[in-house]
Amino acid sequence: MPEQRAHRIGPSGIDLAYERFGDPDDPPVLLIMGGGAQMINWPEQFCQALVDHHLHVIRFDNRDSGHSTRFDDAPVPDIAAAAGGDFATASYTLSDLAADTVGLLDHLGIASANLVGASLGGMIGQMVAIEHETRVRTLTSIMSTTGAPGVGEPDFTAFAELGQPPTTKDEFVDWQVRAMRISASPGFEFDESAVKDRAARTFDRGYSLLGMHRQAIATLASGDRTARLEQLTVPTLVIHGDADRMCDLSGGRATAAAIPGAELVVVPGMGHNLPRELWADFATRIADHVTK
Repeated sequence: MPEQRAHRIGPSGIDLAYERFGDPDDPPVLLIMGGGAQMINWPEQFCQALVDHHLHVIRFDNRDSGHSTRFDDAPVPDIAAAAGGDFATASYTLSDLAADTVGLLDHLGIASANLVGASLGGMIGQMVAIEHETRVRTLTSIMSTTGAPGVGEPDFTAFAELGQPPTTKDEFVDWQVRAMRISASPGFEFDESAVKDRAARTFDRGYSLLGMHRQAIATLASGDRTARLEQLTVPTLVIHGDADRMCDLSGGRATAAAIPGAELVVVPGMGHNLPRELWADFATRIADHVTK
Protein backbone atom coordinates (compact mmCIF):
# COMPACT_ATOMS: atom_id res chain seq x y z
CA MET A 1 0.00 0.00 0.00
CA PRO A 2 1.46 3.42 -0.92
CA GLU A 3 2.54 5.95 1.69
CA GLN A 4 -0.36 7.76 3.32
CA ARG A 5 -0.71 10.78 5.59
CA ALA A 6 -2.79 10.93 8.76
CA HIS A 7 -3.82 14.43 9.84
CA ARG A 8 -4.50 16.00 13.26
CA ILE A 9 -3.16 13.00 15.14
CA GLY A 10 -3.19 12.77 18.93
CA PRO A 11 -3.33 15.62 21.45
CA SER A 12 -0.66 17.54 19.50
CA GLY A 13 -2.74 17.46 16.31
CA ILE A 14 0.24 16.57 14.11
CA ASP A 15 0.52 14.79 10.75
CA LEU A 16 2.09 11.33 10.54
CA ALA A 17 3.22 9.58 7.37
CA TYR A 18 2.69 5.83 7.34
CA GLU A 19 2.52 2.69 5.19
CA ARG A 20 0.63 -0.58 5.59
CA PHE A 21 1.57 -4.08 4.43
CA GLY A 22 -0.56 -7.21 4.34
CA ASP A 23 -4.15 -8.02 5.21
CA PRO A 24 -5.80 -5.55 7.62
CA ASP A 25 -7.76 -8.47 9.10
CA ASP A 26 -4.53 -10.08 10.35
CA PRO A 27 -3.08 -9.20 13.78
CA PRO A 28 -1.67 -5.64 13.61
CA VAL A 29 2.05 -5.06 14.18
CA LEU A 30 3.09 -1.42 14.53
CA LEU A 31 6.79 -0.81 13.82
CA ILE A 32 8.31 2.17 15.66
CA MET A 33 11.71 3.36 14.45
CA GLY A 34 14.56 4.99 16.34
CA GLY A 35 15.98 8.47 16.76
CA GLY A 36 16.74 10.39 13.59
CA ALA A 37 15.57 7.41 11.53
CA GLN A 38 12.58 7.10 9.24
CA MET A 39 10.06 4.36 8.60
CA ILE A 40 12.15 3.21 5.62
CA ASN A 41 14.73 1.99 8.14
CA TRP A 42 12.32 -0.91 8.59
CA PRO A 43 13.30 -2.68 5.33
CA GLU A 44 10.47 -3.64 2.99
CA GLN A 45 11.74 -7.23 2.93
CA PHE A 46 11.56 -7.41 6.72
CA CYS A 47 8.01 -6.06 6.61
CA GLN A 48 7.17 -8.71 4.02
CA ALA A 49 8.69 -11.42 6.21
CA LEU A 50 6.23 -10.41 8.93
CA VAL A 51 3.38 -10.37 6.41
CA ASP A 52 4.36 -13.92 5.38
CA HIS A 53 3.59 -14.88 9.00
CA HIS A 54 0.05 -13.54 8.48
CA LEU A 55 0.60 -10.25 10.27
CA HIS A 56 -0.67 -6.82 9.24
CA VAL A 57 2.30 -4.45 9.36
CA ILE A 58 2.27 -0.67 9.78
CA ARG A 59 5.40 1.48 9.74
CA PHE A 60 5.47 5.26 10.19
CA ASP A 61 7.65 8.34 10.54
CA ASN A 62 7.84 9.63 14.09
CA ARG A 63 7.36 13.36 14.61
CA ASP A 64 10.44 15.29 13.51
CA SER A 65 11.43 12.70 10.92
CA GLY A 66 10.69 11.95 7.28
CA HIS A 67 7.33 13.19 6.04
CA SER A 68 5.74 13.66 9.47
CA THR A 69 5.34 17.01 11.24
CA ARG A 70 8.56 18.86 12.05
CA PHE A 71 8.99 21.10 15.08
CA ASP A 72 11.39 23.51 13.40
CA ASP A 73 9.84 26.53 15.12
CA ALA A 74 10.71 25.10 18.54
CA PRO A 75 13.71 26.30 20.56
CA VAL A 76 17.07 25.11 19.23
CA PRO A 77 17.78 21.90 21.15
CA ASP A 78 20.76 22.05 23.50
CA ILE A 79 22.01 18.47 23.86
CA ALA A 80 24.87 19.38 26.20
CA ALA A 81 22.55 21.21 28.59
CA ALA A 82 20.04 18.35 28.52
CA ALA A 83 22.79 15.84 29.28
CA GLY A 84 23.52 17.94 32.35
CA GLY A 85 19.90 17.90 33.48
CA ASP A 86 18.71 21.20 31.97
CA PHE A 87 15.67 20.42 29.81
CA ALA A 88 14.69 24.00 29.00
CA THR A 89 15.00 23.29 25.27
CA ALA A 90 12.93 20.08 25.35
CA SER A 91 10.12 20.45 22.81
CA TYR A 92 8.35 17.27 23.90
CA THR A 93 8.85 14.02 25.84
CA LEU A 94 8.43 10.30 25.27
CA SER A 95 4.86 10.69 26.52
CA ASP A 96 4.11 12.93 23.53
CA LEU A 97 5.67 10.42 21.13
CA ALA A 98 3.63 7.67 22.78
CA ALA A 99 0.46 9.74 22.37
CA ASP A 100 1.30 10.18 18.66
CA THR A 101 1.54 6.40 18.35
CA VAL A 102 -1.82 5.86 20.02
CA GLY A 103 -3.28 8.61 17.86
CA LEU A 104 -2.19 6.74 14.74
CA LEU A 105 -3.91 3.60 16.04
CA ASP A 106 -7.05 5.69 16.55
CA HIS A 107 -6.82 6.99 12.98
CA LEU A 108 -6.50 3.42 11.69
CA GLY A 109 -9.37 2.17 13.81
CA ILE A 110 -7.12 -0.27 15.68
CA ALA A 111 -8.13 -0.79 19.29
CA SER A 112 -4.88 -2.49 20.26
CA ALA A 113 -1.73 -3.56 18.45
CA ASN A 114 1.49 -5.50 18.81
CA LEU A 115 4.25 -2.89 19.15
CA VAL A 116 7.77 -3.48 17.83
CA GLY A 117 10.21 -0.69 18.60
CA ALA A 118 13.90 -0.28 17.78
CA SER A 119 16.19 1.97 19.85
CA LEU A 120 14.16 5.16 20.51
CA GLY A 121 11.23 3.20 19.08
CA GLY A 122 11.65 0.68 21.88
CA MET A 123 11.47 3.50 24.42
CA ILE A 124 8.32 4.85 22.76
CA GLY A 125 6.79 1.38 22.79
CA GLN A 126 7.62 1.05 26.47
CA MET A 127 5.93 4.38 27.18
CA VAL A 128 2.82 3.40 25.22
CA ALA A 129 2.64 0.23 27.33
CA ILE A 130 3.11 2.26 30.53
CA GLU A 131 0.62 5.02 29.78
CA HIS A 132 -1.82 3.28 27.40
CA GLU A 133 -1.50 -0.37 28.38
CA THR A 134 -4.90 -1.44 27.04
CA ARG A 135 -3.76 -0.42 23.53
CA VAL A 136 -0.84 -2.88 23.58
CA ARG A 137 -1.29 -6.59 22.91
CA THR A 138 2.42 -7.40 23.02
CA LEU A 139 5.66 -5.41 23.14
CA THR A 140 8.93 -6.18 21.38
CA SER A 141 11.79 -3.89 22.44
CA ILE A 142 14.86 -4.10 20.21
CA MET A 143 18.29 -2.56 21.00
CA SER A 144 16.71 -0.22 23.53
CA THR A 145 16.91 0.65 27.22
CA THR A 146 14.99 1.84 30.29
CA GLY A 147 16.31 5.37 30.75
CA ALA A 148 18.09 4.32 33.96
CA PRO A 149 21.50 5.95 34.45
CA GLY A 150 24.45 3.72 33.71
CA VAL A 151 22.71 1.21 31.42
CA GLY A 152 22.32 1.24 27.65
CA GLU A 153 24.98 3.93 27.33
CA PRO A 154 26.44 4.75 23.88
CA ASP A 155 30.17 4.60 23.19
CA PHE A 156 30.59 8.19 22.05
CA THR A 157 34.34 7.74 21.50
CA ALA A 158 33.55 5.54 18.51
CA PHE A 159 31.83 8.47 16.80
CA ALA A 160 34.17 11.27 17.86
CA GLU A 161 35.72 11.80 14.42
CA LEU A 162 32.53 11.38 12.42
CA GLY A 163 31.46 15.03 12.53
CA GLN A 164 28.06 16.50 11.72
CA PRO A 165 26.08 15.31 8.68
CA PRO A 166 26.81 17.40 5.56
CA THR A 167 24.17 19.24 3.57
CA THR A 168 24.71 17.85 0.06
CA LYS A 169 23.18 14.53 -0.94
CA ASP A 170 26.35 12.77 -2.09
CA GLU A 171 28.27 13.83 1.01
CA PHE A 172 25.36 12.85 3.23
CA VAL A 173 25.26 9.37 1.72
CA ASP A 174 29.01 8.95 2.31
CA TRP A 175 28.58 10.21 5.89
CA GLN A 176 25.79 7.72 6.51
CA VAL A 177 27.96 4.86 5.24
CA ARG A 178 30.74 5.86 7.65
CA ALA A 179 28.27 6.24 10.53
CA MET A 180 26.60 2.90 9.85
CA ARG A 181 29.94 1.10 9.61
CA ILE A 182 30.65 2.24 13.16
CA SER A 183 27.28 1.22 14.62
CA ALA A 184 26.58 -1.85 12.47
CA SER A 185 26.92 -5.49 13.46
CA PRO A 186 30.50 -6.82 13.32
CA GLY A 187 29.24 -10.40 13.26
CA PHE A 188 27.28 -9.91 10.04
CA GLU A 189 27.90 -8.63 6.52
CA PHE A 190 27.84 -4.87 6.04
CA ASP A 191 25.49 -4.23 3.09
CA GLU A 192 26.98 -0.99 1.76
CA SER A 193 24.72 -0.83 -1.30
CA ALA A 194 21.61 -1.07 0.88
CA VAL A 195 22.96 1.60 3.25
CA LYS A 196 23.67 3.94 0.34
CA ASP A 197 20.21 3.40 -1.13
CA ARG A 198 18.47 4.02 2.19
CA ALA A 199 20.65 7.08 2.89
CA ALA A 200 19.76 8.59 -0.48
CA ARG A 201 16.06 8.02 0.17
CA THR A 202 16.43 9.43 3.68
CA PHE A 203 17.97 12.61 2.27
CA ASP A 204 15.24 12.94 -0.37
CA ARG A 205 12.47 12.41 2.21
CA GLY A 206 14.02 15.05 4.47
CA TYR A 207 16.71 14.49 7.07
CA SER A 208 16.65 16.77 10.13
CA LEU A 209 19.62 16.87 12.50
CA LEU A 210 17.75 19.23 14.83
CA GLY A 211 14.79 16.86 14.75
CA MET A 212 17.05 14.02 15.88
CA HIS A 213 18.39 16.24 18.67
CA ARG A 214 14.84 17.09 19.78
CA GLN A 215 14.05 13.37 19.91
CA ALA A 216 17.21 12.71 21.91
CA ILE A 217 16.34 15.40 24.46
CA ALA A 218 12.85 13.88 24.75
CA THR A 219 14.43 10.64 25.98
CA LEU A 220 16.63 12.46 28.50
CA ALA A 221 13.78 14.60 29.78
CA SER A 222 11.61 11.51 30.33
CA GLY A 223 13.93 10.00 32.92
CA ASP A 224 14.14 6.48 34.29
CA ARG A 225 11.16 4.24 33.42
CA THR A 226 12.26 1.24 35.49
CA ALA A 227 9.72 1.51 38.32
CA ARG A 228 6.87 1.97 35.85
CA LEU A 229 8.07 -0.91 33.66
CA GLU A 230 7.96 -3.13 36.73
CA GLN A 231 4.18 -2.62 36.87
CA LEU A 232 3.52 -3.82 33.31
CA THR A 233 1.54 -6.96 32.47
CA VAL A 234 2.14 -6.76 28.70
CA PRO A 235 3.85 -9.86 27.21
CA THR A 236 7.30 -8.57 26.26
CA LEU A 237 10.14 -9.77 24.06
CA VAL A 238 13.51 -8.00 24.37
CA ILE A 239 16.10 -8.40 21.59
CA HIS A 240 19.60 -6.95 21.89
CA GLY A 241 22.99 -7.50 20.29
CA ASP A 242 26.11 -8.12 22.34
CA ALA A 243 28.14 -5.81 20.06
CA ASP A 244 25.90 -2.72 20.23
CA ARG A 245 27.98 0.46 20.49
CA MET A 246 25.01 2.85 20.37
CA CYS A 247 23.04 1.21 23.17
CA ASP A 248 25.03 -1.13 25.36
CA LEU A 249 23.64 -4.62 26.01
CA SER A 250 23.09 -3.60 29.62
CA GLY A 251 20.10 -1.59 28.38
CA GLY A 252 18.41 -4.68 27.00
CA ARG A 253 19.21 -6.67 30.11
CA ALA A 254 17.76 -3.91 32.29
CA THR A 255 14.60 -3.77 30.18
CA ALA A 256 14.04 -7.52 30.43
CA ALA A 257 14.79 -7.49 34.17
CA ALA A 258 12.30 -4.68 34.79
CA ILE A 259 9.28 -6.03 32.89
CA PRO A 260 7.70 -9.04 34.63
CA GLY A 261 7.95 -12.20 32.52
CA ALA A 262 9.90 -10.57 29.70
CA GLU A 263 11.94 -12.84 27.44
CA LEU A 264 15.48 -11.69 26.61
CA VAL A 265 17.19 -12.75 23.39
CA VAL A 266 20.87 -11.77 23.15
CA VAL A 267 22.19 -11.93 19.59
CA PRO A 268 25.94 -12.58 19.23
CA GLY A 269 27.67 -10.18 16.84
CA MET A 270 24.69 -7.86 16.45
CA GLY A 271 25.25 -4.12 16.77
CA HIS A 272 22.82 -1.23 16.42
CA ASN A 273 21.16 -2.22 13.17
CA LEU A 274 19.00 -4.94 11.63
CA PRO A 275 21.29 -7.24 9.62
CA ARG A 276 19.65 -8.89 6.64
CA GLU A 277 20.70 -12.32 7.89
CA LEU A 278 18.49 -11.86 10.97
CA TRP A 279 15.28 -10.71 9.29
CA ALA A 280 13.75 -14.16 8.92
CA ASP A 281 14.64 -15.14 12.49
CA PHE A 282 13.33 -11.89 13.95
CA ALA A 283 10.12 -12.16 11.94
CA THR A 284 9.57 -15.69 13.25
CA ARG A 285 10.31 -14.67 16.84
CA ILE A 286 7.95 -11.71 16.65
CA ALA A 287 5.20 -13.79 15.01
CA ASP A 288 5.56 -16.49 17.69
CA HIS A 289 5.47 -13.81 20.39
CA VAL A 290 2.35 -12.20 18.87
CA THR A 291 0.46 -15.46 18.50
CA LYS A 292 1.27 -17.14 21.86
